[in-house]
Amino acid sequence: MIRPTLTKSYLTVLLMLITISLSYSQSTTGTIAGKVRTSDGAPAELVTVLIKGVASTTTNKNGEFTLKNIPSGKHTLTARLIGVKPVSRETVIRAGETIDVELVLAASDEQLQEVVVSGSRTNKFAVKESQYVSKMPLKNLENPQVYSVVSSELIKEQVITTFDDALKNAPGVDKLWSSTGRAGDGAGYFSLRGFAVQPTLINGLPGLTNGALDVANIERIEVIKGPSGTLFGSSVISYGGLINTVTKKPFDTFSAEVNYTAGSFGLNRAAIDLNSPLDAEKKLLFRVNAAWHDENSFQDAGLKRNRYIAPSLTYRMNDRLSFEVNAEFLSTKNTNAAMLFFNRAAPLLWTNLDQVGYNPENSFTSNDLTIKNPITTFQGQINYKISDHWTSQTLVSAGSAKSDGYYSYLYERGRESTSTDQIFDRYINRQDAETHTTDIQQNFIGDFNIGQLRNRLVVGLDYFNRRSKDNSSAWVADGAITTDGNDTGNLTPEGVDALIAAADAAVPSDGRQQVFSAYASDVINFTPQLSAMLSLRIDRFKNGGETVSEDNKYEQTAWSPKFGLVYQPVLDKLSLFANYLNGFANVAPVTSGGVVTVFDPEQANQWEVGIKTNLMDGKITGTLSYYDIRVTDKVRQIAMNEYVQDGENYSRGISFDFITNPIEGLNILAGYNYNNSKITQTGVNDYAGRRPEEAGPKHTANAWVSYKFLKGAIKGFGLGFGGNYAGENPILNRATTGTFTLPSYTVLNASASYGFRKWNLIFKLDNLTDKEYYKGWSTIEPMRPRSFAVNLGYKF
Repeated sequence: MIRPTLTKSYLTVLLMLITISLSYSQSTTGTIAGKVRTSDGAPAELVTVLIKGVASTTTNKNGEFTLKNIPSGKHTLTARLIGVKPVSRETVIRAGETIDVELVLAASDEQLQEVVVSGSRTNKFAVKESQYVSKMPLKNLENPQVYSVVSSELIKEQVITTFDDALKNAPGVDKLWSSTGRAGDGAGYFSLRGFAVQPTLINGLPGLTNGALDVANIERIEVIKGPSGTLFGSSVISYGGLINTVTKKPFDTFSAEVNYTAGSFGLNRAAIDLNSPLDAEKKLLFRVNAAWHDENSFQDAGLKRNRYIAPSLTYRMNDRLSFEVNAEFLSTKNTNAAMLFFNRAAPLLWTNLDQVGYNPENSFTSNDLTIKNPITTFQGQINYKISDHWTSQTLVSAGSAKSDGYYSYLYERGRESTSTDQIFDRYINRQDAETHTTDIQQNFIGDFNIGQLRNRLVVGLDYFNRRSKDNSSAWVADGAITTDGNDTGNLTPEGVDALIAAADAAVPSDGRQQVFSAYASDVINFTPQLSAMLSLRIDRFKNGGETVSEDNKYEQTAWSPKFGLVYQPVLDKLSLFANYLNGFANVAPVTSGGVVTVFDPEQANQWEVGIKTNLMDGKITGTLSYYDIRVTDKVRQIAMNEYVQDGENYSRGISFDFITNPIEGLNILAGYNYNNSKITQTGVNDYAGRRPEEAGPKHTANAWVSYKFLKGAIKGFGLGFGGNYAGENPILNRATTGTFTLPSYTVLNASASYGFRKWNLIFKLDNLTDKEYYKGWSTIEPMRPRSFAVNLGYKF
C-alpha cells in the first residue's frame, strides 16, 4: 500500500520542480532544429544526426530533427545513413538560441529508396525513441521503463495480416484466447508479465474494441511492460503492462503503395497506403490506409470479413501551431473461434490433451451464425510551441465499439454414465451492445535547464468517460456436443431466434465510468550520463449508470507514483537502469447484511533493474532486466460480513529483447521471457499457493532472422526464418478442479522474397512442421495448422 507520507513527498518534489521551472528563464545551452534532404530535395527519413559525445537523434518521415540542450560553443553536426556518404557541418551554438540547419545527403530519393529496399538501413526493426511511453520524446536508453516494439517493416516482411500474429514478435507476450466479439471484453487477451492484457490504446489514448484490430494502419505496436498507472490510469491497463498501437501519419511527399495477399483457407486481402500533400506549400498533408480482408477457417466452418479505412490529416499552420486528425472505421463479420470451456467448479476428468480426444478441425459452429463488430475511432491533436522550451499538446479521442450478432460458447457438462464421450453444452445469445469512450488530455511538455540540470517535464490533465449499454438477449441452451464431433444443436439463425424468443428476457444494463486525473513526470539529467525520473498521478474515479445499483455507485481517489534511475557508462550506447512502477485498480464497496464496507484501491508495485544497449551506431539494440511485481490490498472475506484488504500475489521474472543488424542486409531479432507467478494470500482458497491461470507459460521465446542479397545475380532476393516457443501452460489450476496443462510447443515459420525496383514479392510459410498446438485460459482453443501466404506489392 502506498503510504501517505511517501505520496506527499513525491507531490512536494514535483510541485517544487514545476514552480521553479516555470519561473526559470536563463539557459546555458541552445537548440539545433533542422532537416535532412536528399540531393533532389526529398526529405530523408531515419537518418542519424549527431554531435559526437554530446547528443544524437533520428530524422522523422519529414526529414526533421531536433537536438536540445547543446552546450554553447562550436560543434560538428553529422548526418549518417548506412550505404550513403555522411555529411557534416560546423555550427556555433549560443545560449538560449535555436538555430536552423539543413543537411543534404549525396544521394537522390530514388537512390535512398534503393537503400531502403535493400534492407541496409541500420536496424530497421528497432525504434530508438517513443513519444508515447513517457508522454514526451525520450530515447529508449534514457527511459527507465522497459518496452518492446513491433515495427511496420517487420509486419510487412512476415506477411502478417492479423494483430495476434504481429504480437508473436513481442517478447513476453503470449496469447490467452482469440477475440470473441462479445460485449465489453471481446478483444483478444494476452498474458504479459503474469497478467492478462488487451490492446486498449491507440496513439497513447484509449481505443477500446469489442473485436480484432486490422494491421493496415499500424506504424508500430508498443508493448509497455510493468504497471503503468502513473501516466495511463487504471481503466485501460493491466498490472503486467499495456499494448499501444501507433498509427501511420501523413508526411510531405507523395507516396502510394498497393498490396495483394492470397493464401490458405481462402485468404484474400487487398490493401492500399496513399499519402500526398494537398497544397503547394506542403502545409496540408493527407494519408489514407484501407484494407479488404476475406478469410475462411482451417476448421469445418468459420469465416472472417473485414472492411477497413483510416484517413488522417495534418495541417501545419506555421512553425508553432499544427493540427492532426485521424479516424478509423472497421467493419467486421466473423464467426466465434472454437473454445471448449472447462467446468470450473468440478474435478477435472482429464489433465492433458491426449485424454480429451478433441479433433481440432471441428468448429461446432455455422457460417450462418455470425457476429458483427463495427468500430469507429476519432482522434484530434493540437500542438502549439509556446516557446523554445515549452509545448502545449491538446488531445481528444472518441470511439465506439459494438457487438451485434450471435455469440456462443461450449461449457463442460461432464460424462454421462452411458457414454465414454465428454459432453459440452452450447450456450448462445444474441449480442446487442455498445461501448462509447471519450478521452480529453491537456499536456504541457517542457525541456529546459535549471542551472546545469536538464529537465524534461510533462504536466497533464486527463478526463476519461466510458459508457456501456447492453441490450443482449438471455442465454439459451442450444444442443450438446462431444469432442469427436457429434452435435445436437440447431445451428441456424431461425432456430436460435426461436430458442431466444421462448426464454425470459434478459435485464438490460447501462453503466458509466468517469475518471478525472492530473499527473506530472520529470526527467532530470544531473549529468549527460545520469538521470532520474520522478512521476506522480492523482486519480478520481466515479462509477455509476442508469442501471447500476446504489450500492455499486461509488467514488474513489488513488495516488500513483513512479521513479526511475538511468546511468549511461557509455553515452548513447549503454545504460543501466532501475525503476519503481505503480498500478492500481478501483475496488467497489461490499454490502452484506446491511453493512457497507469501503476499501482502498488495489495496488501493484514493481521493482526492476536491467541494462539497455544501442551499440555500433544502432546496429545492436537490446534490453535485459529482472522484475518483481507484488500485488497487494486485494479484498478477501474471512467471515460473515467481515472483509480484510490484505490479499496478495507476486509475479517475478526475466525479460530479454535483442535486435541487431550486424552486416548490411542481415536483420536478427530475438526475445526470451521467464515468469514465476503465485497467489500467496486470497479469500478464495481454490487459488491459494498456485500459479494464476492468466499468467500463461513460464517460458516463452521468439526469434526472426532475415537476409536480403544486396549484390550479384540474385540482388533483391531475401530469406527469412524464425518462430515461437512456449513452455507448459496450466490453463486450469484450482484446488477444486485440479490442474490441466497444455504441453509446450515450438512453431517455425519461413519466407522468401524478391524486390525489383518498385515491385516486391513475398512468399511466407507458417507452422512449417504442421505442429498441432493450443492456447487457453480455462479453455482449449486450437491454433492454425500449416498455412501459406503470397504478397505482391507495388510502390508508386
